[in-house]
Amino acid sequence: MKREDRPWLAEVNAQSLQASLINLDRAFMNFFRKKTKFPRFKKKTDKQSFQVPQRGKIDFENRKLIIPKFQEGIRCKMSRRFEGETKTFTVSKTTTGKYFVSVLVETPEEIPDKQPITEASTIGIDVGIKTFATLSTGEEIENPRLLKEELARLKVLKRRASKKKKGSINRRKAFKKVALHHERIAGRRNDFLHKLTHRLISENQAVAIEDLNIAGMMKNHCLAQAIADVSWSEFFRQLEYKAEWKGKNVLKVGRFEPSSKMCSCGVINTKLTLKDRTWTCTACGITHARDVLAAQNIKRFALLNDNLKNSGQGLTGELSEVRCCNDDR
Repeated sequence: MKREDRPWLAEVNAQSLQASLINLDRAFMNFFRKKTKFPRFKKKTDKQSFQVPQRGKIDFENRKLIIPKFQEGIRCKMSRRFEGETKTFTVSKTTTGKYFVSVLVETPEEIPDKQPITEASTIGIDVGIKTFATLSTGEEIENPRLLKEELARLKVLKRRASKKKKGSINRRKAFKKVALHHERIAGRRNDFLHKLTHRLISENQAVAIEDLNIAGMMKNHCLAQAIADVSWSEFFRQLEYKAEWKGKNVLKVGRFEPSSKMCSCGVINTKLTLKDRTWTCTACGITHARDVLAAQNIKRFALLNDNLKNSGQGLTGELSEVRCCNDDR
């Protein structure tokens, strides 16, 4: 790419341009390996960012970020001090006009080895919409319904913005208010998820979850907004990386396991519907709360899978003795 044709490239740090090409190469490699879809151009209105490899530093005393082209330093607020060798600085701009910098730091700390899993130190988690999560201990974590709370206000802001003249300053200001409202909702949601995942990982050696097809579930237009609001994908992502950091385990079970239909005695209720929140086993007479039972069975299936995987066996034969409570036998 000739700089004579694009003189503005001289205003940009050369390493940042190289980092963009590396990111593009990584995107195409992931596409050819069938990990992601074909790379797309970023919209100018989306979140924008650039990377500064190696040549940046943080002046903690004067609270300044020093990167190429800004050698005098940029005043910024520090979230916390850190120690270690800085590798990459990523400067990003949100749709609301706020700037953030994240720093990749190499430290001598090693990720702890994963500890052996026991039944007592494992917890099963069944996620839902009405109740965000039900634990195998019987604890229910309420869904904060952050988007639903703010939906009426968002509709008013969007209606006002849509009536402004296209291209006008007032229209930009109106849509910035919409973006700020979304940003506030996302911040509250992330705060809720970080606190919850931190507690679950800290208190347990292993967490068991279902391997849900969330993208497929989002195609149901009646549930898509509610599923997006609870943000299961982000919840599972945070569980996995925090477990990796602390040497804990995340165990997954198949989405087709009869977690809410199988009694502790092994009987499966094949006639259970989604509206049935409790049911009574016809074989042993125990009454089950559907979500609590699902969390307990997720834990049970996950531990069984882990034990059989370590012993080189399969799960199918172990569960072949279950009975259906609606069988005529």
